[in-house]
Amino acid sequence: MTTIGRILDDVVAGGRLSAADAVRLLESRELAAIGRAADAVTRRLHPEPYRTYNIDRNINYTNVCTAVCDFCAFYRGPKHPEGYVLDRGVLLEKIAEMVAVGGDQILLQGGLHPTLTLEWYEDLLREIKTRFPQVNVHGFSPPEIHHFTKVSKRPLREVLERLARAGLGSLPGGGGEILVDRVREAMTRGKVLTDDWLEVHRQWHLLGGRSTATMMFGHIETLAERVEHLDRVRDLQDETGGFTAFICWSFQPDNTEMADIPPAGSFEYLKTQAVARLYLDNVANIQSSWVTQGRDIGQLALLFGANDMGSLMMEENVVSAAGTVHHLTLEQMRSAISELGWIPRRRNVFYELFEDEPPTPASDPERTRVRAVPLPVASTAP
Repeated sequence: MTTIGRILDDVVAGGRLSAADAVRLLESRELAAIGRAADAVTRRLHPEPYRTYNIDRNINYTNVCTAVCDFCAFYRGPKHPEGYVLDRGVLLEKIAEMVAVGGDQILLQGGLHPTLTLEWYEDLLREIKTRFPQVNVHGFSPPEIHHFTKVSKRPLREVLERLARAGLGSLPGGGGEILVDRVREAMTRGKVLTDDWLEVHRQWHLLGGRSTATMMFGHIETLAERVEHLDRVRDLQDETGGFTAFICWSFQPDNTEMADIPPAGSFEYLKTQAVARLYLDNVANIQSSWVTQGRDIGQLALLFGANDMGSLMMEENVVSAAGTVHHLTLEQMRSAISELGWIPRRRNVFYELFEDEPPTPASDPERTRVRAVPLPVASTAP
């Protein structure tokens, strides 16, 4: 048996993958074998006959950002003529449009705006929750939260407590890129480094909150640094158990300062996601990234360690600014799951399932009415 075969057999049997062995897997070209192992682990963690997805809307309330990220085509500097702060009425109308098609969550993220106060964010959250109490605000990436502490000159825990009281429901994993300071310092200026990114999640988890973890790979990181990122996520999850899911995607270089870097293809994406599933034995859910990979590779990702198709994502601005634009309808999202033999089930950010009623009418499947039911959480003990 090859070294790769022994590594995969051990992790499929329940062993914890070491960092050195994870690097060996990423160096390997044995994609099919790695994918089969990731699929076996996924089926052990998720033996249920369904795979999940959700419906939300990504609302970028501002593109003004004091950080300079070479990989980002979305941000604009504080004095740039194309900088904006979304009008409050427009933002609320976007939420109303989402609610009208059955959505129950917004992903609320923006740049590191230099003058918006903590009170501004609290007022925004309170108005959203007053107008749309049923909508979960999955909001503000760790770099934003860390930035809020600097603008407000308030401690991190206090900032999180105030945002939670105002209506923040869960925390996204945006701005993770690669959780290695060498990489972060080479690609960004004025943005949170690794320990502080993790500390935002740690403190949110200690307050009882849940969040997601992400990784953007395929740029200047080494394979060992890619695994170091996974290791930092796994360590924090061992400590707090607060991550609901992990999502990775490949760097999209167009229109960025790093446009000369060849994009990682589907082979590298599927292998990296599969290794993430094998490594993150304590994170219950892995989301496919059809937004960057397209429908077909996003579907194939369900056989390479993902148990969730991710979000229908009614609106997306950051990845599309880098030249990658993929769109799915609800019917296409559900068929991507059902074609592989699973029942498509809608869930929320906490992985609670929705019980679907028949679409009304057939020509407008997005208007399905739903109600939440509990989702059993798979055991993720190593």
